[in-house]
Amino acid sequence: MTDEMIPAWVDGTLQPVDKLEVHRRGLRHKAVSIFVMDGENVLLQRRAAGKYHSPGLWANTCCTHPRWMEPAADCAVRRLREELGITGLYPAHRDRVEYRAEVGGGMVEHEVVDIFMAMAERKMKVYPNPDEVSQVEWVGFYDLTAEIKRRPQRFTPWLRIYLEEHRDRIFGTLMRP
Repeated sequence: MTDEMIPAWVDGTLQPVDKLEVHRRGLRHKAVSIFVMDGENVLLQRRAAGKYHSPGLWANTCCTHPRWMEPAADCAVRRLREELGITGLYPAHRDRVEYRAEVGGGMVEHEVVDIFMAMAERKMKVYPNPDEVSQVEWVGFYDLTAEIKRRPQRFTPWLRIYLEEHRDRIFGTLMRP
């Protein structure tokens, strides 16, 4: 089974399905999102231009799909390493949310997302994989929410959904004024 097979529900049964097929058909599937924070600052990534959907858009620190039978927490640690070269962080599970969004090119994300958070320092070494990430940037949380309202087209649909619809569930009292 290849890494391109991800857990998706087909006719109510969770099974391994090719990642592109999942997105073309808009199948409900498992996903993992990670927010790495330093106080009120969040590490964002800009998706590489070669990504098959949402290229060049800003997203949370890391967003991915677990492999078939891979625990979400293991996936979070693996993808931080593979996408950003980040090691030594063990993100804590914050919540699980579900959303559906069109992401361009006839693709649909219908995800059941395990959301994780890890605390780090801005001076932490980050080594972006150029096939995945074109840029990283630390941004103040309140600046990010304001920028999403001003220029939503710069951000992935899921990041907008997380901050607009699930902010309290993900960040709790961490980001309350």
